[in-house]
Amino acid sequence: MAGLENLDDDDYPAYTTGQAAEMLGVRQAFLRSLDTAEVVRPQRSGGGHRRYSRRQLSLVLRLREQLDEGHSLASAARIIGLEDELADAHDTITGLRARLDERDS
Repeated sequence: MAGLENLDDDDYPAYTTGQAAEMLGVRQAFLRSLDTAEVVRPQRSGGGHRRYSRRQLSLVLRLREQLDEGHSLASAARIIGLEDELADAHDTITGLRARLDERDS
């Protein structure tokens, strides 16, 4: 069956602006404003309509949480970027430690 390989792809642009807004409990205008601010850039369909991936929806939720805590959009985006960098660094450290442990065994 065509298209089934995309079911587990977190980056597949499956959701329209309306679907995304309903699932996340936000207004469509909020999603459009994130695109305009170039914080969340959804893909576009052939007709030019925004299409969001699950990964982007997760990012929108994280941004909404930061905004609800009183951060500006720029600050919220920076905080999330730093959180992601820190998580990547932790993953790298864990991998390097595992390699060292293997070498020392």
